Amino acid sequence: MPKITLVEFDGQAHVVEAEVGQSLMQVAIDNMVPGIDGDCGGACACGTCHCFLENRAGDDIDPLEESMLSMRPDRNERSRLSCQISVSEEMDGAVVRLPEFQM
Repeated sequence: MPKITLVEFDGQAHVVEAEVGQSLMQVAIDNMVPGIDGDCGGACACGTCHCFLENRAGDDIDPLEESMLSMRPDRNERSRLSCQISVSEEMDGAVVRLPEFQM
């Protein structure tokens, strides 16, 4: 199982084991990591699972995710919606930073 570090805005880190194929949003929720709300349940309809992927550009963003991210004032080149990220073995050791607040 890949280990992923989710870092809250205040710097508190949570190292979690993630099941391959599970959404990053669900991993955060299952591990009770503060900072990922996931109000829409992973339907890419709200943007409350915004995160920043370290060491990886925001590639593979489809138009619906792009639309949700465009409403984020804190968006940057590493922004993604965690509901749209499927955990893979390649994510082992990944660092994901969480925004100051979810909208």
